[in-house]
Amino acid sequence: MKKFKTILSFELSSFLKNRVFVGVTLFFVVAIAIALSFPRISALFKSEERAPENRPVMLYSSSDPELSPVLGGALQAAFDGYELKSAEGDISDAIRAGTAECGVEASLTEYKYYVENVSMHDSNEAVIRGVLTELYRAYAFTEAGVPAGAVSEILTREITGETLSIGEDKTMNFLYTYIMVIVLYMVIMLYGQLVAAGVAAEKSNRAMELLITSSSPISMMFGKVLACGIAGLGQIAAIFGSAVVFYGVNKSYWTGSELIESLFAIPASLLVYMLLFFVLGFFLYAFLYGAVGSTVSKTEDVGTASMPINMAFIVVYMVVLVSLSTGSVDNVPMKILSFFPLTSPMAMFARIAMSTVPFWEIAVSIGLLVAGVAMIGVLAAKIYRVGVLMYGTRPKLPELLKALRKA
Repeated sequence: MKKFKTILSFELSSFLKNRVFVGVTLFFVVAIAIALSFPRISALFKSEERAPENRPVMLYSSSDPELSPVLGGALQAAFDGYELKSAEGDISDAIRAGTAECGVEASLTEYKYYVENVSMHDSNEAVIRGVLTELYRAYAFTEAGVPAGAVSEILTREITGETLSIGEDKTMNFLYTYIMVIVLYMVIMLYGQLVAAGVAAEKSNRAMELLITSSSPISMMFGKVLACGIAGLGQIAAIFGSAVVFYGVNKSYWTGSELIESLFAIPASLLVYMLLFFVLGFFLYAFLYGAVGSTVSKTEDVGTASMPINMAFIVVYMVVLVSLSTGSVDNVPMKILSFFPLTSPMAMFARIAMSTVPFWEIAVSIGLLVAGVAMIGVLAAKIYRVGVLMYGTRPKLPELLKALRKA
């Protein structure tokens, strides 16, 4: 245990003393702090007594003198960004002269919308149509003898309702699942390669020959992987923790932003499952990459040696993303992948978040994953013991299995 602690502290200190590692962490923390504090910062630079901005002019006119003032009031309420003016002459001439941006001539049932150049994003005509539709209905109700107060109540009545889910809210959970899958993919690819490269680098300078004789391979492998895991998960915790802190500080400035508010409203149960599958999946692949790193003699060969793991992981990543995009996460491939330790961190979490999974399936998946981490950790330590003493050409699988049996 003492040797394990020594290895763990040494490997962990090497991460904490790495300027690039610390610099990247600080960069993301500062970037997140600025991004989540941006509404507060921008509010500080806004002048309380800012001069009113010049609004574009919209002209209106109607052949019915009684309708004209009502039309002007309705259009002004609908077009906040325009200054509404009654047309005193030809609207087309005013637009050509540049004294107005657009204009409308309307009766209760017909209108003409004037504009110099029709923009692809011009929604004014749809708004005008909606305004005239409401005016026509109001006049029709009045002529039918409906009191004016009742007309207003009828036209402005909002229908309210709510959706009661007895399972999972796929709309909300999709965002959490998508982020977890992408972050897990990036973290495993990044830190897995770091573990493999670290082992290969130590092997290339023959330091392993001394270390392996003074400590057990399990202590060496578990110490390296746990150190990388603590450093990596600590970095992720610092980044996402800073996001939670700065969102809490600036929460009042994000009111009304449904995306940001929903992002930080993850259910507690889903958060627990996310952390559990994330940590177990991380260590599972870290052990695999560590074993691969011990079988090569040069760091340049790490990428080639780890290619099968990378390809398998990418295939799982694509299957999960396709299932998420189609909304069908309970298909046969996903159910199979949910119980296989190498694929369950992504597949089972996606099913938990996006569907209703029986508890026994979750328990079996987690149990198999924990057992898989322990088994692959021990196997990786044995491969590590044999692989670090093999130099020259990377051993093929039959040669490695033969050496493992002898060991």
